[in-house]
Amino acid sequence: MPLVHLDSADDPRLSDYRNLTDVQLRLAKEPAEGLYIAESPKVLRRAIDAGHAPRSFLLAPKWLPDLEDVIARFPSVPAFVAPEATLEVITGFRLHRGALAAMQRPGSRPLTEVLAGARRVAVIEDMVDHTNLGAVFRSAAALGIDAVLVSPRSADPLYRRAVRVSMGSVFQVPWVRLTSWPGELATVRAAGFTLAALALVPGAVPLGAFPAQRHERLALLLGTEGNGLSSGALAEVDVALTIPMHGGVDSLNVAAAAAVAFWECRYDAGAAAIS
Repeated sequence: MPLVHLDSADDPRLSDYRNLTDVQLRLAKEPAEGLYIAESPKVLRRAIDAGHAPRSFLLAPKWLPDLEDVIARFPSVPAFVAPEATLEVITGFRLHRGALAAMQRPGSRPLTEVLAGARRVAVIEDMVDHTNLGAVFRSAAALGIDAVLVSPRSADPLYRRAVRVSMGSVFQVPWVRLTSWPGELATVRAAGFTLAALALVPGAVPLGAFPAQRHERLALLLGTEGNGLSSGALAEVDVALTIPMHGGVDSLNVAAAAAVAFWECRYDAGAAAIS
């Protein structure tokens, strides 16, 4: 087992793990260098089970027994071991689950390939909050969404916090970063999808009144945390949907709204067949 017990937090081999709390640094560094960070033993295992390759491991001694089998599977990959206090100096935060891995970022998949077998797709426009993005992916995995499409300006689904909040669901649900927005919505429609936006706009249909189960292929559009969907995106959709509110509340957090919509619009093969 290639264990490397660290004597110093300044070891140059730890460059992948430095300053993980600096969002701008990570956003510039990780995609450019083809890596992302998996945090916690559960997330790390899910990444590897999804076929992602580790570049290195970094963990506290007490987590070695839990990850011994994983480390043994990659005899040429270094596993750095250091006390928790040293890990905090390296990363810039305290690890609640003291295990990290620098993972090789997988290659992107063609949009047409991801859409080919999908029935329900989530389309995210300019969602920049990593917590919300991770929560949307977790709901997508749990509630039958076959793929997630993110606009060019949306947050990185493989950013450390998004991965952790999703509990590794970003490895389970196929996703694509679109390059043309909203132009590639035409590709989604051409694949046979009805485009439905969650939006507070005139003429929107209450979610419970929309016969979602009669649509064999449905794409649900979700907007940014502040302004919602852009006028350009709304101009491309077939229908706008709303979630009826009570108690004077005008809307839900986008991640909560996504979960409600995913459940209400889940695919029903029987209903689709008789539509």
